[in-house]
Amino acid sequence: METNSKNSTAALINLSTLTQYFIPFGNFIFPIIIWSTTKDKSEYVNQQGKETINFQLSLFLYSFILALIAIPIVIVSLFQNVSFNSFINNKEMIFENFDFSNITGVLTIAISAIFLFIFMKIAEFFLTIYASVKTSNGEDYKYPFTIAFIK
Repeated sequence: METNSKNSTAALINLSTLTQYFIPFGNFIFPIIIWSTTKDKSEYVNQQGKETINFQLSLFLYSFILALIAIPIVIVSLFQNVSFNSFINNKEMIFENFDFSNITGVLTIAISAIFLFIFMKIAEFFLTIYASVKTSNGEDYKYPFTIAFIK
């Protein structure tokens, strides 16, 4: 594979992860398609494709763990403030005694997990752009905090 072509392909694999903002799971589908069709033509494209897919899989795992922490805590905290008697009789939810003094340390952990998720998605966007620039210049790029699922 020609040098410019392999650099462009590696950059395209990284940039294709941004399709997640338009197509669900586009951050997995398009990089895998591009990587699998071009991995035999260049070792550089193969290595960068694996790195990109491993980064996306790692982020998915981290997001799943954060969701397992945050979602149950938020749901339990909200239902502690709902009167089920009025819900059954009036068919509407009435929040009783809901104030910020009822926020516990556990709910603070859930809110922290939500903010960590938001920070992680912002970092993913900028790291993807940075990786695309690096790979288009022919430099190897290793994403931080990436688990090597594909070796």
